[in-house]
Amino acid sequence: MSTTRQGSGSGPVSERARITSLDLIRGVAVLGILLMNAVSFKFGTAPYLNLSAGGSETWLDWTVGVFGEIFVDQKFMGLFSLLFGAGMILFIDRASARGRRAVLLNMWRNALLLAIGVLHFMLWDGDVLMVYAISSVFLLALRKLPNKALISVGAAVFALSVACSLLAQYITDTTGASLSGIWTPGEIETEDGIGIFVLLGYFLRGLGLILIGAGLYRTGFMNGDLSTKTYRATAIIGLAIGLTLATLGVLVTAVNGYSREVAFIGQIPNTLGTIPASLGYMSLIILWNQRADDWLKRRLRAAGRMALTNYLTQTILGVLVLTALLGDANVNRAAILLFVFAVWALQLWWSQAWLGRFLFGPAEWVWRVATYRRGQPLRRA
Repeated sequence: MSTTRQGSGSGPVSERARITSLDLIRGVAVLGILLMNAVSFKFGTAPYLNLSAGGSETWLDWTVGVFGEIFVDQKFMGLFSLLFGAGMILFIDRASARGRRAVLLNMWRNALLLAIGVLHFMLWDGDVLMVYAISSVFLLALRKLPNKALISVGAAVFALSVACSLLAQYITDTTGASLSGIWTPGEIETEDGIGIFVLLGYFLRGLGLILIGAGLYRTGFMNGDLSTKTYRATAIIGLAIGLTLATLGVLVTAVNGYSREVAFIGQIPNTLGTIPASLGYMSLIILWNQRADDWLKRRLRAAGRMALTNYLTQTILGVLVLTALLGDANVNRAAILLFVFAVWALQLWWSQAWLGRFLFGPAEWVWRVATYRRGQPLRRA
């Protein structure tokens, strides 16, 4: 079962106060995000959205790509975003319990996250940390809403991302604007406002999920506090709806030959399936967390406790290996999958090894020191 004990003192939460279900979900999410991002390290944005735009040379490549579209794309970012909303509420609650100025401390903490995101964006333009940092302002303003209202507002904000896709498709169809770098290979061109709607849709999806995550956390959903029946039903219904919609999106784009006429509207079914699929995955992870511990869960929890470090090092490794070292090499999706497996093995190993000697991951420790503006213990006693 999950651990929910509060720590004491004015510094960061102690190990005994950690919620194990959140650590496990975060560990699965951060590894899953690499499945989403690895293609763009090598090929850029277009092949990430359009399977025919690069990297799909054999039937195995297409299998890997279609599997990713249905089971991975947006779902693991969905998990990560839901967790950020939960983590922010958890941080504020704990800081308030210690008598600290929780809102100001959280604003400073996310200003630091924004700075980390800017540095990360300079290395790779797929950064999500800036979205989270900016979204934190909206969550701070809405955090006192009742749970149902907060979840409803989050769902409405998320739905606005669909309107962005419709507008981007309308502009594409009526102006003949270039989709270079977005849907077809080449340098990104953001003429006619298409790029603005793509970025706005990306932000609205993240913000909506963060608000939903904050509301869900308060219900006890992420802590494993609800009944087994509830989690089983959420897993079955969520995955049935979410994966069916994702499959529909794959079929729509494939049947239309990955043409520009479905470049954005073809993504809508997958977008609509993100929330139910992410909640379905989360429910399965929570049910797994309630079972007896094993080596894999322990390693995944360690990876989750070092999620920021692992997220950043995934980019560093991806840029070094796939962009720099193999930039001119003929690498397909199946080969990129092997890279993902290698990084997973490395991060599952080093996360547990590091936390066996230290209290926090290196990036987490630096962020904590900057947040509290004083030294924090790192080595285990």
